[in-house]
Amino acid sequence: MNHSTSASAAALREGSLMDDPARFRHVLGNYPTGVAVVTAMAPGNTPVGMVIGSFTSVSLDPPLVGFLPGRSSTTWPQIMASGAFCVNVLSAGQEGMCRDFTTKAPERFQRHQWRGAPSGSPILAGVLAWVDCDIADVQSAGDHYFVLGHVRELGTEKTGAAPMVFFRGRLSSLPPRRGDDGSIAYQWPDWQ
Repeated sequence: MNHSTSASAAALREGSLMDDPARFRHVLGNYPTGVAVVTAMAPGNTPVGMVIGSFTSVSLDPPLVGFLPGRSSTTWPQIMASGAFCVNVLSAGQEGMCRDFTTKAPERFQRHQWRGAPSGSPILAGVLAWVDCDIADVQSAGDHYFVLGHVRELGTEKTGAAPMVFFRGRLSSLPPRRGDDGSIAYQWPDWQ
């Protein structure tokens, strides 16, 4: 370990960063993330879902992905009990869906169309992509869990649409632009 790493670790132990969680959130809010809804069929054949911004690919061989639900989540235990989940990557214009799943609107699965993935987990209509997984492992990670999923199937739904992103505390989308061949490509927006 080099000296600067030791100094950073010492500063964390002294509590300087932990005394200001708003600063931590503000600085990391400068990193844009995708927005997804993780769904599952809870025991009793009840669909459940939660919004996440912490989703990542982990491995190609074997195909693994991961996400980080909060330890205080009331939805995560239901997803865990199902043994499987589906990550639904939201497209631009799905703010209403995002809001319904964030606020746990009681009729969210009636309000938003869906069909079953191979695991039975809901695939929500209008999403950019979906990734259906079996839960492979769950590890504690501070005030969250790291959930590792083994991908059983995946697909794209709404090709050509811009993704929904979360940046500096608000939902946004990447603006589409036309490519030379008339196709739509993505250009990262100027966030200033």
